[in-house]
Amino acid sequence: MIILGSHPSIPDMDRGPDRIALLLAGGDGTRLNDLTREISGSPIPKQYCRLYCNTSLLEATLARTRLFTRKESIHIIINRNHLQLAAGQVSELPEANILVQPANRDTGPGILFSLLELNRTHPDAVVAVFPTDHYIDKDRAFIAHAFRAVQIVKRMPDKIVILGVSPDRPGAGYGYLMPGGPVGNYRKTYHVKTFVEKPSVPKACEIMALGGLWNTFVMVFKLSRMLDILKRLVPGSYQTMLRLARLPHVSPETYQKMDAWNFSSRVLTRIPQHIVMLEVDDVSWSDWGTRESIERTYKILKQVPFWELPPYRPEISRKESRDQTHISRFIA
Repeated sequence: MIILGSHPSIPDMDRGPDRIALLLAGGDGTRLNDLTREISGSPIPKQYCRLYCNTSLLEATLARTRLFTRKESIHIIINRNHLQLAAGQVSELPEANILVQPANRDTGPGILFSLLELNRTHPDAVVAVFPTDHYIDKDRAFIAHAFRAVQIVKRMPDKIVILGVSPDRPGAGYGYLMPGGPVGNYRKTYHVKTFVEKPSVPKACEIMALGGLWNTFVMVFKLSRMLDILKRLVPGSYQTMLRLARLPHVSPETYQKMDAWNFSSRVLTRIPQHIVMLEVDDVSWSDWGTRESIERTYKILKQVPFWELPPYRPEISRKESRDQTHISRFIA
């Protein structure tokens, strides 16, 4: 039995096939091209680059989600042009769980594509969406919050639960969740008044003063519920994706002609009444979307980024040297 407001014990959680993890790895990460080129010799997308502890962000996310569900229930969306980069890092997953979109059309089409694919085999599933470009320091604590979100969705199947973190600065590049009243007896869990995507700095300061949280984009929901919402809010994209799904082969050129749209801006900002925000207050989290955010995390950890150390310095370990060689295998 799960006590409301408690942290569930991961080993005791049921890991049945109705709980699906969807990893988002379809981004191009162009803002970090200079850094990934510096580290790997080629401007590879950030999720495939070994940015910390000889591990890529994708590999770290995969390890984390293994605490959430069985590997047979972990699915990942990647771009066709990233297949060579991804191959070695997702080899533990069943081939059928690797969802390959023909091209990157932003988070909206990528998520819609993935959910329609999952609906073929898991129509009754609870889905947890995990981006693959985040730094998280305590995997078990973070996944415990994801389990809390699952329990809320099972009790309130019409809700989308989003994990939020308290902002440490008025960042204009984030989405913000504005809290409403508490949700039952759940610890630090609130209804959402508004969802504001990438506000100005002055507006972000106002939101922070009112207790707003950053959107981590880790979402938990009933698959059928989210598809109903998408069918209503983005009917054109929904029908287009359905038609494409019936084709034996979809070329990148055809997919590229689809409208690109952002999931947060087009969907989440329009449904605050259907969102529940769950505050993650015992985990260090950072969206590693920029070089500044990565180096800020290293500073907090009191570490010097390995790419800033001269090659002759003893602080550069053999492990970090192997990192360079390992990455080069994927870009050869």
